[in-house]
Amino acid sequence: MSGSAVASPGQRARPRAKRSIGAAGRVAAFVALSGFACHAMAQGGFGDDAPEFGVQPVQGDVYMLVGPGGNVTLQIGEEGILVVDSMLSGAGERLLAVIREISDKPIRFLVNTHAHPDHIGGNVAIAQAGSNIAGGNVVGTIADAGAQAKVVAHENVLIAITAADEPMPFEGWPTDTYFTDRKELFFNGEAVQVLHQPAAHTDGDSIVFFRRSDVIATGDIFLTTGYPYIDRAAGGSFQGIIDSLNRILDLAVPADRQEGGTMIVPGHGRLCDEADVLEYRDMLTIIRDRIRYFVDQGMSLEQVRAARPTLDYDGRYGADSGFWTTDQFIAAIYEELSETAGE
Repeated sequence: MSGSAVASPGQRARPRAKRSIGAAGRVAAFVALSGFACHAMAQGGFGDDAPEFGVQPVQGDVYMLVGPGGNVTLQIGEEGILVVDSMLSGAGERLLAVIREISDKPIRFLVNTHAHPDHIGGNVAIAQAGSNIAGGNVVGTIADAGAQAKVVAHENVLIAITAADEPMPFEGWPTDTYFTDRKELFFNGEAVQVLHQPAAHTDGDSIVFFRRSDVIATGDIFLTTGYPYIDRAAGGSFQGIIDSLNRILDLAVPADRQEGGTMIVPGHGRLCDEADVLEYRDMLTIIRDRIRYFVDQGMSLEQVRAARPTLDYDGRYGADSGFWTTDQFIAAIYEELSETAGE
């Protein structure tokens, strides 16, 4: 893998790899997102200008991979590999090759944090390259019972995939869904909690907490590349994002002077810690309260936009063009708060 430093699991001296940040995610129209992010990737190829993949050792048994689409988190140990998310569809084979440069252990689990194509597009390639632990009557009855990795997700992810106009191939669908607050695994000597975050970025979001390694993969509930996308058509809500960020803050424990400690892998962007999530949560809370005040004053959406409630954060998170603009972000919050005004 040209230009990337890859460390072996358990290696103490871990060089930092180059980081290549993917595009922000889109949603409701499943196929439309793939075309927006990079139509060449959606067609299964990158051409000569293929994006670079980066490998970032985090801590414990966990790695962060960056490339086309959302970030990927890996947990690697004696029992095998657990993968969180799988980038865009055209990236699946290259993602698999990068994983194989890090470890030749079997891929046992693939966890999807939500149903957007920039996070599940490579499901088929990763799942079909894996294997799960099956035995007893299962193996005797179903010849290929252990022939792919288990794909874990909230049941709303499976519902969203199957309801799409052009669903991904069946081989990439979740095979182990949950519908309660959490799904718990014990893998590679570590407790792994897949925690549902209702009505956040979508209605099927999960965060993944590696308890011994002390790392949280957040999906698109938290990112460092822009304002959060609120997929209201898929059951998402702005308040749900704030609530989910508060849950991440409840789980995270900072080290000395609020630096380090629990590490956070965002859906898009750089590796973070609790302080980064705290600043992001505070920023969203301030913007919410400003827009709520304007709504309570009876201001129209255009008047709220003219008041520029995000001005002091636009330099870092704002966008005047592209898929998710600052105006769209303000409109989504305004509509949500208008619906709940007076409650």
